[in-house]
Amino acid sequence: MPKMKTSKTAAKRFKKTGKGKLRHEQQNNQHKFEGKSSSRKHRLDRDADVHVADEKKIKRLLGER
Repeated sequence: MPKMKTSKTAAKRFKKTGKGKLRHEQQNNQHKFEGKSSSRKHRLDRDADVHVADEKKIKRLLGER
C-alpha cells in the first residue's frame, strides 16, 4: 500500500492544536476592512474550531488515519 500524501491545500488552511483540535481562519477576514467595525475585525482575527462533522474528512486530508 502506498504512503498517504498530505493535501497541501488543506495543510495551509487548517492547523492542529496541542490537544489535537483542528482550527481554521474565519471567513470575511481578508480584505474590505473599511466597511467593517473594529470590534468585528477584532473578533474575526481569532481562529475558529472546525465543526465536528468535518473533522474526519479534514484529518484524512492532513494525512492522518
